[in-house]
Amino acid sequence: MVDFLSGGDRGEAPVHDAATVVLVRDAEHGVECLMLRKTRGQAFGGAWVFPGGRVEDGDGTGLEGARRAAVREAREETGLVLDPDRLVAFAHWTPPREAPRRYATWFFLAALPDGAADVVVDGGEIGDHVWTTPADALDRHRDGEIELLPPTWMSLHRIAGAPDVATALAEVAAGGVERYTTRIAAAGDGVLVALWAPDAAYEEGDLDAPGPRHRLYMDPAGWRLERTGAG
Repeated sequence: MVDFLSGGDRGEAPVHDAATVVLVRDAEHGVECLMLRKTRGQAFGGAWVFPGGRVEDGDGTGLEGARRAAVREAREETGLVLDPDRLVAFAHWTPPREAPRRYATWFFLAALPDGAADVVVDGGEIGDHVWTTPADALDRHRDGEIELLPPTWMSLHRIAGAPDVATALAEVAAGGVERYTTRIAAAGDGVLVALWAPDAAYEEGDLDAPGPRHRLYMDPAGWRLERTGAG
């Protein structure tokens, strides 16, 4: 989480385009998603993430370039071959200015293809993988067992209530692409708060300002989302 939130006094880092795919499948106990553990010693090392990475020149630009990058990265990191036309874009994230590594990232949702091969990770950049329900991943994070980044947490939260893959895909497609340009504020006891428009604190950082809420309290005792209408 430090990589995502704090760059110290190194100045504003350049922004690079990236893409990630939340790969889901139906299981007896509900929807499962594929998560990968980044090996320590690299960007976001130790965190559990979804397959993805930087958009390369050969991928193209814009949304379609990000779509191709997500497919390429999934193949490189897991051995799975995805159909780019079946990726549903549901979020775009821009990290805070303070972050030392800044990736403007498209998030896609996709069903595991029928007859897909087993997941194979390289043991280098990716140290481990797991199929897990979003709720279980969020519970493990709350209990301090795994490390998540805010975009990963929010993505898990978004699909946690879906009873099956078809419903998850339909809901994110209907909701359209949510855009998150993150700003960070500090609450009491050193708890960091991620803010997104139209939160009343988004411009000035006053967490007590009256008005709408769209924020994530990153409390060590358990992260919590606070979101209300704009009225």
